[in-house]
Amino acid sequence: MIQETTQKIGVYPGSFDPITFGHLDIIERSSRMFDKLVVGVLVNNAKKPLFSADERVRMIQNVTSHLPNVEVRSFSGLTVDFVKNEGARVIVRGLRAITDFEYELQMAQTNHTMCPGLDTIFLTTDLRYAYLSSSIVREVAYYDGKIDQFVPAEVVPLIRERCRLLKQK
Repeated sequence: MIQETTQKIGVYPGSFDPITFGHLDIIERSSRMFDKLVVGVLVNNAKKPLFSADERVRMIQNVTSHLPNVEVRSFSGLTVDFVKNEGARVIVRGLRAITDFEYELQMAQTNHTMCPGLDTIFLTTDLRYAYLSSSIVREVAYYDGKIDQFVPAEVVPLIRERCRLLKQK
């Protein structure tokens, strides 16, 4: 069960590897809906991320520093457990295309079944970023393509350096 609180808390979970303008769009818009928005950076041991969870947390903190009600932290395990521990009642999810909806709806229904007081809201990404994903950014960056239009300027050199190191292996 979720603890009752007077503060409206939302959680926006994801891998954010790396954070994109699409993610930032959802963070900025959803931060206006809640007293506190927690961006939860998923530690998924089944995947090999470009950046560690701590690096992703720092990147997101840097690009959201203008949003005083946004907190960023990493988590592992079930999203519903993280959300409950944060005292939130709402999960925020971004939708880029109709293909995202089926999976996200299944997850929302599963989360609601596991934790009946928990709701999920879906925000459609700004059309400028509807095609954008972290995996596209990683692919373009790996082959030295231009990524400035996909990610915040502060993140570009970090991605470039990480891709350069990967190529040296």
